Amino acid sequence: MGSKISAYILAYNEASKIGDAVKSVLWADEVIVADSYSQDATADIATSLGARVVQIPFKGFGELRNDAIAACSHEWILSIDSDERCTPEVKEEILGIMDSGPLSDAYYIPRKNMFMGKWVKHSGYFPDYRQPQLFRKGVMVFRPDPVHEGFDLHTSKPAGYLKNAIWQIPFMNFEELLRKANRYSSLGALKLDGEGKTSTMVTALLHASWAFVHFFILKRGFLDGWAGFVIAFGNFEGTFYKYAKLYEIKTLGNARLDL
Repeated sequence: MGSKISAYILAYNEASKIGDAVKSVLWADEVIVADSYSQDATADIATSLGARVVQIPFKGFGELRNDAIAACSHEWILSIDSDERCTPEVKEEILGIMDSGPLSDAYYIPRKNMFMGKWVKHSGYFPDYRQPQLFRKGVMVFRPDPVHEGFDLHTSKPAGYLKNAIWQIPFMNFEELLRKANRYSSLGALKLDGEGKTSTMVTALLHASWAFVHFFILKRGFLDGWAGFVIAFGNFEGTFYKYAKLYEIKTLGNARLDL
């Protein structure tokens, strides 16, 4: 018998997605949904499927992940977000690692991103390693960043890499893309402010322009057609507003950011 696995899922107002996310990891020995007091049916749906819902006030993604890990009971942890799906192939690969004895204490898992009805193969979206998503409890600690949270691995073993990919559906539609761009640009502005960074509207435009070039040209987003253009343009917008909001915080002092 291999080691037991806890799967945790971060969620906030994800009633349309949480069911499929939970179902994809019901094979785990425990499923934890780390909810931040959703105002929709997220918690009820997760509970009805057999997940244990833990309510955690949102203070940034770094602290949220650490609290979610603390709520897990078992030796090994699988981390997915509500817009991700653990595929049967990933399940079998993980169980095989547990049965044969893990050679690493943390594993990266590639992600296939689906957007505008297609698999986005370029644009920096594949294999799209976010952070180790399978790890031994106590090995991985997240830094208290509001967004794009860094992490530290407390192990002498090099991280491993799974061959099979989980699926991610980052944006169900354009409305969600805009909503996420607004929220993440606010969190990004707070992160930059905490690092002592400053901004002007000119630097906001320059950073945004570079983001577009980075994703559409350097990451070959143009090969993904309109999906690649939308992703690059979305990064242009998100980056511009992140630095514009930082300018607002530093210069105008009247920023009210939606977290």
